[in-house]
Amino acid sequence: MIKKRIVLFFFLAISFAGNAQMDVNTFKEQFVQNLWKTYPDWASSVGFHNYDSVLIIPDSMNRVKEMAFLNAQFKLLSTVKTKNLSDETDLKLIKNFITSSFWNLRKLKSYEWNPASYNLCGTFSYLLHENYAPRELRLKNIFKKLENVPAYYDAALANIKNPTAEHTKLAIDQHRNAINVFDNEIMDAVTRSGLPGVVKRTFSARCEAASKAVKNYINKLDSLDNPNPRSFRLGKDLYETKFKNEIFEHPDTIFQRALARKQFLHTEMSKLTDQLWPKYFGNKVHPRSNLRKIKMMIDTLSASHCEADSFQSTIEKQIPALVKFVNDKKLIGMDPTKPLVVRREPEYMAGVAGASISSPGPYEKNGNTYYNVGSLSGWSPEDKESYLREYNDYILQILNIHEAIPGHYVQLIYSNRAPSLIKSLFGNNSMIEGWAVYSELMMLENGYGDSTAEMWLMYYKWNLRSVCNTILDISIHTKDLKKEDAMNLLTIHAFQQQKEAEGKWKRATLSDVQLCSYFSGFSQILELRNKICPACREKPELLRLFHEKFLSYGSIPVKEIEKLMRSGN
Repeated sequence: MIKKRIVLFFFLAISFAGNAQMDVNTFKEQFVQNLWKTYPDWASSVGFHNYDSVLIIPDSMNRVKEMAFLNAQFKLLSTVKTKNLSDETDLKLIKNFITSSFWNLRKLKSYEWNPASYNLCGTFSYLLHENYAPRELRLKNIFKKLENVPAYYDAALANIKNPTAEHTKLAIDQHRNAINVFDNEIMDAVTRSGLPGVVKRTFSARCEAASKAVKNYINKLDSLDNPNPRSFRLGKDLYETKFKNEIFEHPDTIFQRALARKQFLHTEMSKLTDQLWPKYFGNKVHPRSNLRKIKMMIDTLSASHCEADSFQSTIEKQIPALVKFVNDKKLIGMDPTKPLVVRREPEYMAGVAGASISSPGPYEKNGNTYYNVGSLSGWSPEDKESYLREYNDYILQILNIHEAIPGHYVQLIYSNRAPSLIKSLFGNNSMIEGWAVYSELMMLENGYGDSTAEMWLMYYKWNLRSVCNTILDISIHTKDLKKEDAMNLLTIHAFQQQKEAEGKWKRATLSDVQLCSYFSGFSQILELRNKICPACREKPELLRLFHEKFLSYGSIPVKEIEKLMRSGN
């Protein structure tokens, strides 16, 4: 019966599409409305809270519904009349979303092999702890949503076929770390609330059922008989398609560009090492190998770092200095009313990246932006030292530029202000990460760190990280790169500490294409700036105008920003 209604909806949409042209604003409005009905958790994450109480069961029936939605919207696209280049860009973004979603459902099918994609702990933690609405209202939505948690995990288990060993372990670890949201956190809030006793008792039963479902999920994954698990490597065909969907270039193009940048960085680092050598090593003869020589200098500079128990507080103390530098140099306008909160990384996010930004969406412009900092608790002294040498006194400043000022934090504030909701919602990862990487270079170009040779050398090491991430990711997923060769690339050619390199290998086995977004976006933005505003480096007032205009279009692909900038839109 449900299938018949879905098919009827699909044909009605096709019929409507064939009979009339549709105004672009009308189309975008109805598209977004239907988007949130189809993806309610995404809606919640960007601040649209009408569907907070809805939990979609990820079963085959829901995939049929999702396909019906995508089919209907794709058909309607051909009837939409655009008014200007900005509207055309919005429709391109929508079309790419639809075609990519089709491909994900039909070809990639990660819902079959990635158990880590079924993690409700973060969703419930967000609803519980973010103060976007009165607590009683949030608890009411949580109460309704909890009812479907057991069915959700039953569907997840039914979906999983031949999962990768790496994603299976991540799913187990993340759920074990975050199950406390069902075991204690929700009921702690319920106990303190003014809800009636009968509601509290039902709440307790639902939390208990949810916890039981999560524990069953963990146990089923832990005891899974899967002697020949799917490889975490996507393979050339799947990878190339996903790359084009997300980066809008061919991976071979970016790969060759990364190899060239790697050679440039090694050359510049060798020159800086020669300049610094007498200061740190006196008359000592340096090794003949450029890589060994550079490594000696980097190892010496890396010994200067904060203590493990002050890692997060050191980050917090550096943020005001970055704000002051950007304001003093007038590099870009910032909004001091938008809160930035440095916090320990939530348990449900652990296991992929050591630092990240969680930003409010365009519906919730005044929400907190969180700078998530990975914890070092429970690490061995050797691992702590390795990690802290990687994020030494120089690199930690560059990390804060990337994640916060004027990197992700600033860019995402501008994105939320974009006049087109579509341009804010459909963020292009290459543009987002590219801006953060570009901002690192831009800050040093404008004198951050007093332009010392030490700071430039360590910046180049950091920039080499995004370059080698690209080489690593493409090589792993399309060239069958082995771990031993990957570690050689990261520790020898990118001068990374062992702990950092191990973490990057793990991340590359759990993700694909994303690691390429940093360098690809950086190179595109730098090329665009040099073409559109060649005088920007010498004239700060032009540089500021370029930055603010560039960011005003939202988080869309750099090539689309270039078209809009050149058209005067």
